[in-house]
Amino acid sequence: RNYYGGNWASFSFSGLLSWIKENQQKTDTSDDCEDWRKLILENEEVISLSKKDKTIQHVEDFCFGDQDSAEDVEEAGALPKLPIFGASGAEGVAQESEKECPPMESALPEAESQEPEKATGTKPASAMEGNDTEITSKNESCHSTALGESALELGKTEAAPSEISAQEPKKVTYSQIVREGRRFNIDLVSKLLYSRGLLIDLLIKSNVSRYAEFKNATRILAFREGKVEQVPCSRADVFNSRQLAMVEKRMLMKFLTFCLDYEQHPDEYQDYENSTFAQFLRTRKLTPSLQHFILHSIAMVSETDCSTLEGLQATKKFLQCLGRYGNTPFLFPLYGQGEIPQCFCRMCAVFGGIYCLRHSVQCLVVDKESGRCKAIVDHFGQRISANYFIVEDSYLSESICTNVCYRQISRAVLVTDQSVLNTDSEQQVSILTVPPVDLGKPAVCVIELCSSTMTCMKDTYLVHLTCPSTKTAREDLEPVVQKLFNLNTEKETENEELEKPRVLWAVYFNMRDSSGVDKNLYDGLPSNVYVCSGPDSALGNDCAVKQAETIFQEMFPTEEFCPPPPNPEDIIYDEDEIAPEESGFSNSPETKPEPSTEESSSGGSTAVKKEDNEE
Repeated sequence: RNYYGGNWASFSFSGLLSWIKENQQKTDTSDDCEDWRKLILENEEVISLSKKDKTIQHVEDFCFGDQDSAEDVEEAGALPKLPIFGASGAEGVAQESEKECPPMESALPEAESQEPEKATGTKPASAMEGNDTEITSKNESCHSTALGESALELGKTEAAPSEISAQEPKKVTYSQIVREGRRFNIDLVSKLLYSRGLLIDLLIKSNVSRYAEFKNATRILAFREGKVEQVPCSRADVFNSRQLAMVEKRMLMKFLTFCLDYEQHPDEYQDYENSTFAQFLRTRKLTPSLQHFILHSIAMVSETDCSTLEGLQATKKFLQCLGRYGNTPFLFPLYGQGEIPQCFCRMCAVFGGIYCLRHSVQCLVVDKESGRCKAIVDHFGQRISANYFIVEDSYLSESICTNVCYRQISRAVLVTDQSVLNTDSEQQVSILTVPPVDLGKPAVCVIELCSSTMTCMKDTYLVHLTCPSTKTAREDLEPVVQKLFNLNTEKETENEELEKPRVLWAVYFNMRDSSGVDKNLYDGLPSNVYVCSGPDSALGNDCAVKQAETIFQEMFPTEEFCPPPPNPEDIIYDEDEIAPEESGFSNSPETKPEPSTEESSSGGSTAVKKEDNEE
């Protein structure tokens, strides 16, 4: 591929259009050169890898906006340089890197994390909302723990007066979206980071967090009786809520307090261990609205499949994550989820790892006697030897995956002209769970991103919808889209439709969910070949972190997984290690220009603060 992250990637708008076109055509790459077969010895055999990515299916895109001569419009090249990294696909970074750097070099985020500047009046209005929150990963002088201490600091910003939201949203045309395409960073997978989840802990421990910035998710929403409303989560939210009666506030606080230490009160739930969580909630003297909030917006679990214990665990996890970095349990990485893989690639590159774009692999070379994989052969006909090989599931051929039964994820991405729930502040990051439309259907997770997340242009919102697949993505998700948004392009619409946000552009697709597949189900894989899956359908990232650590520990059982890196001044290089750089070949990506004041001081973001002893 010519972009980072596989199915975890983020794209600019033009990059996503290229990705859509590529997946709709599904052209198979033919193997013109057979010279590499001469490299295979008599006592060796090959395992051919798939040359066609079959993880994405049923891609359908629609434009609902005004297509006013959009064919002649190109992405603006004169915009301020945004650190889009892998966010632009075939149209952006890939083309630049093809011109400017050889395939072995990688265009990763900046080596040195820039300390965000104080917010000033020069900041764009879209980036002014919210508080500046900083994750500080400190190397304390006392070194009380190997993981370091993470602290929460709320910086005060000189916030400019927030713009008064107009009665009607500004009209955005399709040509404007294309022209401002570099302002978009559109994720293939939609996830949030739990503030006390495994990924946040790993980012802090490994110091990879220095390469990323985050924004708090500001609202938890619920869809009930045809309306979207905000869910009170914290104690302050509960008691300030106008939608709950005083009795309901006491009921909710009592139940949430119980969930925080439910293990200490087994007599309260052990009679319902074989019941669903929804059935258990009905026994707790909670009103229907409270049951709805807890089930769909706090625990975020299925009404029919989730057991009582699973529901209590999910509720406790939600509550434990509250208050660490904000009033909700979630963080979102600025510039999109696709930044996270690149942050780890950057740390890898700093210590000599090489990430090769546009560099395909023909086959695995296996020793017939030992049954172990010895090497790979790439598309240049080069043979590259190694002790361990990690293969993403999509590269395995059908002959290897005959016993594997895959799940699917239904995805939709929308560009809209206003929020699903308008408030005084336009800069909101919201998560909404829509209950199943019909029995047997899954709930749909909706994540709405504003322009200050650096994922969409001003005056638009980027909306991600995700659920486990039962049919094609469009069949699964379009009923929910029709409930929440106005798809009508005609001027004459009903008053009810006028109140809904208007969809300007949409894409639907199904993505393979290969998480949870036992390695033994893959037929004929050597013992030193490890398979990693693509994204799963869960909201968090725990599955990926656990899988990465499991594979690492199988290869290196005595080593620590992602240990804190040494300070640069403490690293002593051998002469052999310095030699390659002197010869002109460098593993490190090119240095990017420093971000402008507008880019480095985006409001409401969670940034990494450097210590004085760090470069």
